[in-house]
Amino acid sequence: MSALGEWDDDADHHADAGDGPGLFYPDVATFVADFLMPMYTRSSRTWCPQWWRHAEGIYRLEALWRAWEHLRLDPATGASVWLRDHADPHMTVLLSPDGPFKGCTPDTGHRTRTRPLPTEPPPAGLFA
Repeated sequence: MSALGEWDDDADHHADAGDGPGLFYPDVATFVADFLMPMYTRSSRTWCPQWWRHAEGIYRLEALWRAWEHLRLDPATGASVWLRDHADPHMTVLLSPDGPFKGCTPDTGHRTRTRPLPTEPPPAGLFA
């Protein structure tokens, strides 16, 4: 999936070619529903039940899923590394009152209140 949430159906088929152990979860949506949400049972945080409507939410959750798929294969420290280096920092941002789900709540659902940061084009030739 791209950063903007476009699905790449061929991205996960490397396991079918016999290149590795394959994915435990077939996609980020299944990972979020079956693994992440049952693990995070905090009640007073910001969360959007329609997380897939937030570009930053998609990107961070995709990163969490991909890192988990990789680190689950390390039986010694994979879970700890995933929690410390991936889950804790990303979930802190995602669940932050000023994070990508600002205005959304688990009880009232999705609210579109955030806007992309403003940007202006750079001077011609700056990156040439």
